[in-house]
Amino acid sequence: MRRIWLVTAVMLTAVACGKGEAVDSGSPIGPDQPAAPPASAMPSPGPSLVQPKGGTVEPRKVPWTRATPAGDGVMISWSSGVEPCYTLDRVDVKEAETEVTVTLWEGTTDPEAVCIQIAIEKETFVKLAKPLAGREVLDGAK
Repeated sequence: MRRIWLVTAVMLTAVACGKGEAVDSGSPIGPDQPAAPPASAMPSPGPSLVQPKGGTVEPRKVPWTRATPAGDGVMISWSSGVEPCYTLDRVDVKEAETEVTVTLWEGTTDPEAVCIQIAIEKETFVKLAKPLAGREVLDGAK
């Protein structure tokens, strides 16, 4: 894994240090026709749906940003990093009369992995024993 990272870093450095020679694409790009990034560089349209995988190393509580009622449960959204460095381990749920406390736990599945530092929006569905019915959803990591 580290060799792949090293080879990628060397290739990116070589490209960045190149002479910057222009390549004729066949069509002019100017103020009337802005350049569009390739589809692979476009941001994804929404959060990645993930499920708890369990078995991670050193799981830790992760604060979430949004809870949205969904069917017989709630959709929890948060900002995280890429797998295998940031993997949803489990979700703890405590239900009470007036509130529901949801705690997300993330860990790594590969302690030797080298992961890029980029934020990814993730979400997971949490099924509840009873309908949410106006109960407040609290973050157990805060």
